[in-house]
Amino acid sequence: MTTSLLFFGALGVISTTLAFVANRRLFAGGTGGISLLEGIYFLIGLASLGLGWYFNVRYTHQYGHQASYVDYTKALFSNWAADSAAQDYIIVNVLLFPLWSITDGRRRGMRMPWIFFVMSLFTSLAFSVAAYLAFVERQIRYSRVEPAESSTSYPQL
Repeated sequence: MTTSLLFFGALGVISTTLAFVANRRLFAGGTGGISLLEGIYFLIGLASLGLGWYFNVRYTHQYGHQASYVDYTKALFSNWAADSAAQDYIIVNVLLFPLWSITDGRRRGMRMPWIFFVMSLFTSLAFSVAAYLAFVERQIRYSRVEPAESSTSYPQL
């Protein structure tokens, strides 16, 4: 295991933990266990996380000290088919996902919705989207149980 893998792995764990800590009220009693849809989101996210880290570890070991975000991004653009997929991935991960999750998360009353974008930089886009959707499911159930709070009852971080 390389230092960079440990570093980025730690950042992935920290950002994921922050999402749970910031929204811990959603996981307290009263909202019930994990719903089927929520469970499916978490399973898909975990599968994506495992596959992504498998390939990232192999990439890091293959390229050693050359392995970086810049080198990784350049490697995405290796032929026309890969170019098409890479531009989609980059636009979704860097532009659309943060706009969507931050705007939608704030509207739903989620705390620190920007953390899901940060998670995507250290885990995987699919894991972060799946986690976000699972949290949204949990927020919807929480909103049905809890009375509506004032928009000034806590800061939107």
